[in-house]
Amino acid sequence: MDSKKVFLSRIRLISLVTVLVGVFFIVRLFSLQVVKQEAYAETADRSYVKSGDTFDRGSIIFEKRDGGRISAATINTGYILSINPVQLKKPSEAYDKLSQIITLDKTEFLAKAGKKDDPYEEVAEKINREKADEITALAISGVNLYKHKWRFYPGEKMAAQTIGFLGFGDGDTLSGQYGLEKYYNESLRKEEDNLYVNIFAEIFSGVKEVIFEGEEREGDVVTTIEPTVQSFLEKELVSVKTKFSPESASGIIISPQTGEIYAMAHGPNFDLNNFQEVENVLTYSNPLVENVYEFGSVVKPLVIAAGIEEGVISASTPFYDKGSIQVEDKEIFNFDKKGRGQITMQDVLSESLNTGMVFAMQKLGRNKFKDHMLDYRLGEKTNIDLPNEAKGLVSNLEEPRELEYATAAFGQGISFSPVVLVRALSSLGNGGYLIRPHVVKSIDYHDGGEKTFEYLKEDQPRILTEETSRAISSMLVYSVDHVYGDGKYKMENYSIGAKTGTAQIPDPAGGYYEDRNLHTFVGYFPASNPQFLIFLSIRSPQGVRYAAETLSAPFFDITKFLINYYEVAPDR
Repeated sequence: MDSKKVFLSRIRLISLVTVLVGVFFIVRLFSLQVVKQEAYAETADRSYVKSGDTFDRGSIIFEKRDGGRISAATINTGYILSINPVQLKKPSEAYDKLSQIITLDKTEFLAKAGKKDDPYEEVAEKINREKADEITALAISGVNLYKHKWRFYPGEKMAAQTIGFLGFGDGDTLSGQYGLEKYYNESLRKEEDNLYVNIFAEIFSGVKEVIFEGEEREGDVVTTIEPTVQSFLEKELVSVKTKFSPESASGIIISPQTGEIYAMAHGPNFDLNNFQEVENVLTYSNPLVENVYEFGSVVKPLVIAAGIEEGVISASTPFYDKGSIQVEDKEIFNFDKKGRGQITMQDVLSESLNTGMVFAMQKLGRNKFKDHMLDYRLGEKTNIDLPNEAKGLVSNLEEPRELEYATAAFGQGISFSPVVLVRALSSLGNGGYLIRPHVVKSIDYHDGGEKTFEYLKEDQPRILTEETSRAISSMLVYSVDHVYGDGKYKMENYSIGAKTGTAQIPDPAGGYYEDRNLHTFVGYFPASNPQFLIFLSIRSPQGVRYAAETLSAPFFDITKFLINYYEVAPDR
């Protein structure tokens, strides 16, 4: 190779290296000044930040019907006011000046100021920038302000058990406790090490997705919870609690088609911004996901649907009701111990007759009955995106005695969570599919892109035919149109399928309480192609016996609200 070619080759190599180095510094400069500007600014401000409060975290977001977004959990920034008793020469004078700007307890302030061997005492927190500037202008020796961050929940009590909160748990690191804060903790938290990830991956999100494939990425969690719907549900539950004084009141509003949960509420609840004031830590948990119950009569439509699916009963199947039925060594009664004589299975469902349900179970046979009840996944988790989901207790379906099957046919002796129940009952209206309940629709990643959660019912297990779905829905609609309130709840333009349940509450000592009941009301609409399923439940209401008396009015109030709010088209 001659000297000229060697020279040109070297020039090209040097030029290439120069270009690459230039690109590197340009990208690096972009990363420092734009991509990581906020993070590095925080680092530079570290000396003015209280130790342990330098964290950042993704937001949890409610999305409204029109696509507008409202923060459910975010980060607030303010200041902590502290004093150094060694440097504070005139405590009373300092108090007088500070108390004109912020509220302080004089006795407590002076007590802290008297600790002359302690260089740091906090006297106030969550001070906004304006007041912090006023305090700084006082220039009091021994009075200091430190930047402070904290988790803030604008909705306060709204969806408290679903949202969860940020706390210290077992260690000294802030992390999600309960609800979405816990379940999506890895997606919400921001690690300091993330300041130093590969800068090219930081800018070119496609490259980042390849390099960090399979790792949790930081982002904002966008929920399926619709804040207006959530608020309406919570107000209805408060009204029920005020009127009937139950131990607790709960509700779920879900799409039977997609599994999206529009509202999930339980009371008593708590203020997420002041969660430490709660006396009983059980208040933090979400019974709609974490607890199991014997629901009683709201299970009956599942059994009737199984009988229809097998072709052994229909709405018009005759049954002679004597008011009781003997199963092995036990006599089973209707709720009022009265017989109706010659009736149909439609009457059995509408009037919630235990005797007829035992008949339906016997027509199915034990094995078929058990198979269908297990097909509803009553003993399994739904895999909802909330922590600590409970599995149902359905071991009675494995017992050799017919009595266990008979009581299970009217919802006694088997227990599961409300979210398991709404999944099973949704299959009655949506063509027979077991939906996937969920409360998050997407994660919006801070470095670009998003991860969406969409569970088409057609991709989920199908346990009933379309024909069975239509038949059982028709029976439930008949109950609303002609039986509940003697037909006063019928809506001329909308078909609504519903079922009430009044279940005895098990006594831990054995048997059931005589004076305590669990009231439940579940229904969906428009029944021909339901957009909403509503679950309501209260525990041990006072002065009233049946769920139809306590929950009918709130159920239909919520139904009318949803029809108007979502402008639901009539189906009849």
